[in-house]
Amino acid sequence: MVPLIGFGTYKLNGAQGVNTITQALNNGYRALDTAVNYENEGTVGQAIKRSSIPREQLFVSSKLPGRHHHYHEAIVTIQESLYRMQLDYLDLYLIHWPNPLEDNYVEAWQALIDAQKFGLVRSIGVSNFLPEHIDRLERETGVLPAINQIELHPYWSQSEQRKYNAEHKIVTQAWSPIGRANAVLSEPVIQKIAQKHSKTVGQIILRWEIQLGVSVIPKSSSQVRQLQNKALFDFELSTAEMDSITNLDKTDGRNKNQDPATYQEF
Repeated sequence: MVPLIGFGTYKLNGAQGVNTITQALNNGYRALDTAVNYENEGTVGQAIKRSSIPREQLFVSSKLPGRHHHYHEAIVTIQESLYRMQLDYLDLYLIHWPNPLEDNYVEAWQALIDAQKFGLVRSIGVSNFLPEHIDRLERETGVLPAINQIELHPYWSQSEQRKYNAEHKIVTQAWSPIGRANAVLSEPVIQKIAQKHSKTVGQIILRWEIQLGVSVIPKSSSQVRQLQNKALFDFELSTAEMDSITNLDKTDGRNKNQDPATYQEF
């Protein structure tokens, strides 16, 4: 079961990263999201090692980079992720991007399927996959991902992708759930809703996503914001409030124009 709220670790590296992630664990977070390309799996592992939280209470996920989509490289990369984090298994492993121009993502998916059979990972999923990519995974392997982690925030609400994921019983998880602190934080519509509920703009955005049925992985180095980002269950947004946030959606709402149909990340 994928937790509704996790802790993102992008750009949390070294000793300072260990301290921030340890603080998040102390503040009640139990799901940690990392990736090979974040170059901080060792940092995440060290924070876990320092904590006194039993392994079975944690939900740890990482992601396979595009440069290792070939089957044998993918298997070795997953093993290396475990070695770096000093863990016996991962709760979730994702393909970070489909890299469709390279067109090796089905081979990578087969490696994740087998890694699950080997006991290296408990659940497998994808990140930034479009319906056409997931359809092909199912067609060629017979296995659907448990989760699709995608860019999702008020400027890019992903209604069609969310609908597709729901129809295929795939959990939608939002990376950059607050839009990486872009202009959305200054949106008068959201600020007005925040004032009404006596909440922060960030809390309103995260609550909007949870009510959409989306899992979120906000990141913050601030003790106060870490606690705020978890305090989402003592209020509820009305249908009108939900719609007013969803209506902020833009046709070019992606933060960095990373279109999975063409974007390549290695």
